Amino acid sequence: MRLSEKVIVVTGGAGLIGQLFCQDLLSNGARVVIAEKNTASAQNFVDTIDPEDRARCSIVELDITQTESVVSAIEKIDSLYGRIDGLVNNAYPRNSRYGRQFFDVEYDAFCENISMNIGGYFLCSQKFADYFINQGYGNIVNIASIYGVVAPRFEIYEGLNMSMPIEYSAIKSALVHMSKYMAKLFAGKNIRVNCLSPGGIYDQHDPKFCEAYKKHCLSKGMLDASDLSGSLLFLLSDESKYVNGQNIVVDDGFTL
Repeated sequence: MRLSEKVIVVTGGAGLIGQLFCQDLLSNGARVVIAEKNTASAQNFVDTIDPEDRARCSIVELDITQTESVVSAIEKIDSLYGRIDGLVNNAYPRNSRYGRQFFDVEYDAFCENISMNIGGYFLCSQKFADYFINQGYGNIVNIASIYGVVAPRFEIYEGLNMSMPIEYSAIKSALVHMSKYMAKLFAGKNIRVNCLSPGGIYDQHDPKFCEAYKKHCLSKGMLDASDLSGSLLFLLSDESKYVNGQNIVVDDGFTL
């Protein structure tokens, strides 16, 4: 039980990756707070969890783009557990115009998506870090991406009705550096800030895309969300107590 009794908050915990994160955290002894804007979706997920694990799981409403919501969520979590050991910044809000081809992206839509995402990660990190300073310790893991590290391989999208949104690359690259900024800013305060940057996570993608993607990998190709869990558990555990300001890339060699 690498995370025995640690209180871990997962934003976007009812999403594709978030659900696997929560289940693996519970399996390793953590008390998990699913921080979700859509609490009905979170409850549907919790209903699928094994009853023994469900007892160590709670839902707190959280909109990462709203200050009052973040502050209120922290107060609720503190009232439930009396402490917060770690935050996994995993939510990924976006508007209805997200993901268009570069020349079709409208300026206001671009700015809104950047604001919701990197702004939301900043807001959560700021408010939780303030709590951690008062508490005397804390741990933040930001979920970034390989496309925060390298430029997209546009050729793998050719002939397909999909692309790599400019917003995504801008958000994830900013997140990697923001994490380093915060890690250094909090020096001496016993707060760690790291990034986990996944490669492509399979979600019913076009087989042609998966085939093209795999050509740049060393073994598996597209990953499952569960392939990230070992690295996340490491970053949240005491095993990584001197790992700070780092970006762990899990991508089957895609960025080589």
